[in-house]
Amino acid sequence: MLQILGITGPIFILIGIGYLSARGGLVNPIQVQGLGKFVITFALPALVIHALLEKPLGEVFDPLYLLAYGIGSQLVFWGGFLFSRLVRRDSLSGSALAALGMSVSNSGFIGYPIVAMVLGPPAAVALALGMLVENLLMIPLALAIAELGRQNGSGARAALQETFSRLVRNPVIISISIGLALALLDLKLPGVLAKVIEMLSSASAPVALFVIGASLVGLRAGGLLKDVAQLSLGKLLLHPLAVLLCFQLLPPVDPALKVAGVLFASAPMMSIYPILGQRFGLEGRCAAALVVCTVLAFASVSLFIGVMR
Repeated sequence: MLQILGITGPIFILIGIGYLSARGGLVNPIQVQGLGKFVITFALPALVIHALLEKPLGEVFDPLYLLAYGIGSQLVFWGGFLFSRLVRRDSLSGSALAALGMSVSNSGFIGYPIVAMVLGPPAAVALALGMLVENLLMIPLALAIAELGRQNGSGARAALQETFSRLVRNPVIISISIGLALALLDLKLPGVLAKVIEMLSSASAPVALFVIGASLVGLRAGGLLKDVAQLSLGKLLLHPLAVLLCFQLLPPVDPALKVAGVLFASAPMMSIYPILGQRFGLEGRCAAALVVCTVLAFASVSLFIGVMR
């Protein structure tokens, strides 16, 4: 138990520092937003490029990992969507956002620092592979369905076009494309540029954890017990269990990547979840779930570290 706390403790201490800094007025929301943009626009893309170029593409691209992580995430997504839509009678947009919150992790801000402390270098490879699933499959699917809930008839085509337009401008998607292109062409970055990429990638974890902590200030979970319970249970328990099940049933992958996939799935939902929900009038629900899942993740991540060990 002490070993697990030694791994997860520093992560949540950094989150706590970010929270207390924002709560005490040392940083304001505009500064926190700027730090978040730095991570999303520069640090995380640099981390992805660094991961894709650190090893030969054949060692980075693992189709069995993509299959297991993708199927596990899809199982939870559609399970959450159907439960929200058929049992709880939620709207199409609300069901899509609930499914998204249950099946897409905060891979860069929380998942990566945790997995990096447990496994070291394989964490960056798993991050790049996981982001392929999240950014090319899960997020576009959820947003397309949510947009369809706001439009009728011809709106479907417009929703798909808008989703695709946002996707191709995503810095992470751009970095994946650059990294894959360089890897396929077997090209190496010049020494100076490679060093810049390495320095930016190393800044990703601590700055990201500070941002997620600061972003929790002001969020409240009151009055949304059923929504928060569904999202917390789905994200922190069902998602990692579904991914673990897929790893067990499919042909074996690198044991380190298997551990990484389950731990990434055990992280809470992405920190931009309330921002995505705001477009559909669901920011309160999404923010409340983010607060609770981030707090409960200390226990769930520790649990799955123990299970995987």
